[in-house]
Amino acid sequence: MGEQISDGGRETAKAAKTAAAGGSASAKKAAPARKTPARKTPAKKATAQKATAQKATAKKATAKKTAAKKAAPARGPAAKQASARKAAPAKSSAALKKAPAPRKQVVAPKKATASVPAAPAKTVAAHPQGESRTALVRRARRINRELAEVYPYAHPELDFENPFQLVVATVLSAQTTDLRVNQTTPALFAKYPTPEDLAAADPEEVEEILRPTGFFRAKTKSVIGLSKALVEQFGGEVPGRLEDLVKLPGVGRKTAFVVLGNAFGRPGITVDTHFQRLVRRWKWTDETDPDKIEAAVGALFPKSDWTDLSHHVIWHGRRICHARKPACGACPIAPLCPAYGEGETDPEKAEKLLKYEKAGRPGQRLRPPQAYLDAGGRAAPPLGAG
Repeated sequence: MGEQISDGGRETAKAAKTAAAGGSASAKKAAPARKTPARKTPAKKATAQKATAQKATAKKATAKKTAAKKAAPARGPAAKQASARKAAPAKSSAALKKAPAPRKQVVAPKKATASVPAAPAKTVAAHPQGESRTALVRRARRINRELAEVYPYAHPELDFENPFQLVVATVLSAQTTDLRVNQTTPALFAKYPTPEDLAAADPEEVEEILRPTGFFRAKTKSVIGLSKALVEQFGGEVPGRLEDLVKLPGVGRKTAFVVLGNAFGRPGITVDTHFQRLVRRWKWTDETDPDKIEAAVGALFPKSDWTDLSHHVIWHGRRICHARKPACGACPIAPLCPAYGEGETDPEKAEKLLKYEKAGRPGQRLRPPQAYLDAGGRAAPPLGAG
């Protein structure tokens, strides 16, 4: 009986242990289920918190960008000024580095050659203010027309009766006035009326006659020499061609054109000192060589005008447009003259500077044409008369 109880207690104890073991095992099995939510919850919370923080950061960044964009227009000018100020040193340094470039442009060939086209002005005889070739021709021809009205009686101011007397008188007019020649030639032609007579003349006698003209020895040699050439080469006649006239002793282009224009009616331009002075004052040409002046002025006018043009210009130079003190205030072509103002501009004072018939005084010829006398001109007195 006692063994049965003990066995039963053991079985009970075993059962209790088994139950206890089962309970612990079930507890162990149940425990992970309980611990898992407890351990996983903080991680999820941390992750959620991190995600929330990241979203918040992103929102803040977006908000800042949006705010920056919205504020950009207002900050634009200041920002630009600030950036310009900051960039200024860079630009200045860049400008310093690039400084040589403008210097090269200053001496560039283009600028140097820009002034070169002014050189043809000597050929074209352009007005200082940029007068065109066409305008120059028109102005030059208008001046000639105006002078033709002022001096309708213009003529060669050397006394002569034939080509021989004219060529001799023209040679003698070098370095003296036409008046002095006109006062001297009457005695010369009275004693030596033909080329043959003068060619055979005594040089000393001729020198004595020509003494009042100055350079009388050289002039004696010239007139005797040309007289011999006329006798030997042209039968005692004055040739009517330029190429023949310039072969005579003492005869150049100026003398030849005087003879051709006034003794033979063949057009020519007489470039004497008066002519040279006036055409340069009028800016018809800037040339100084007589031959070049002749060519430049001749190109401005028709050939038929050349002889009368020479008379008009020379007469104006002797009476009004003087070398040292031109009478600008009494000049009829003052509005057309680029040199107006070089002389006296006061009309009353300029009036006192006029010469010959313009001032009521005698002219240069002892035997002037009737047209000159009709216009109020007076004949010059003979040598020694006053």
